[in-house]
Amino acid sequence: MIHLRTAEEIDAMARSGAIIGTLLTALDDEVRPGRSTKQLDRFCDTYITDHDGAVPAFKGLYGFPGSVCISVNEEVVHGIPSDRVILDEGDLVTIDVGVRLGGWCADSAWTFPVGDVDDASARLLDVTRQSLDAAAEAAERGNHIGDLGAAVVRTVQGSGLAIIRDLVGHGIGREVHEDPQVPNVGRPGFGPLLREGMVLAIEPMLSAGTVDIRTLDDGWTVVTADSSRAAHFEHTVAITASGPRILTMAPAPAGTAGVQAPA
Repeated sequence: MIHLRTAEEIDAMARSGAIIGTLLTALDDEVRPGRSTKQLDRFCDTYITDHDGAVPAFKGLYGFPGSVCISVNEEVVHGIPSDRVILDEGDLVTIDVGVRLGGWCADSAWTFPVGDVDDASARLLDVTRQSLDAAAEAAERGNHIGDLGAAVVRTVQGSGLAIIRDLVGHGIGREVHEDPQVPNVGRPGFGPLLREGMVLAIEPMLSAGTVDIRTLDDGWTVVTADSSRAAHFEHTVAITASGPRILTMAPAPAGTAGVQAPA
């Protein structure tokens, strides 16, 4: 069932999303060589719970053991934070964050470079980020879910990068995962109609190699089948009468325009 949220409910989700936006901005200084993914998980947990009433939405979700998902290099999604995984110069690390506040959820992911990365990795980050921007811009009332995936395809076409097809975005609201699914490939005009009040977690994932993925023996961590590097960017986006509204942006200082969490 696809839920249509009121303006007040979307504002409530934006309060959850604002915590994520500022957290991702703060993580830009925390992601550095020598840090363990468990240290980053603890930082995120503390940051979220320091906001009165807010909790990490992923903690315990379906039995997940961390507060956030942290995936390194060939890990696409659902990496389990660990004291044994230490970031090295040149790594890529994706931090996927959910926040629940006042019963409303928001969800965002960002792939960070660890120090200086090679040109191929920098390009992977750039194209994946651009594909998210394109899909979010397509989240207009009257378009269809297929228009979002089509925007990703147009952005990635010719880059030599692969769109991970077996993982999708989703609706979000009272629960982290709601209808509809939001595939990262699509055809314009196909799929559910985008209506005012729909709220979607749009999350393109690209790899530098294959489209194929597999899940590790831990039952959570999804990696590229050929161990090529992956990137993942995600925003929670509401469909409104005035256009797409990104709910997981860092709040702007008074008198300035909103800014997206770190480039």
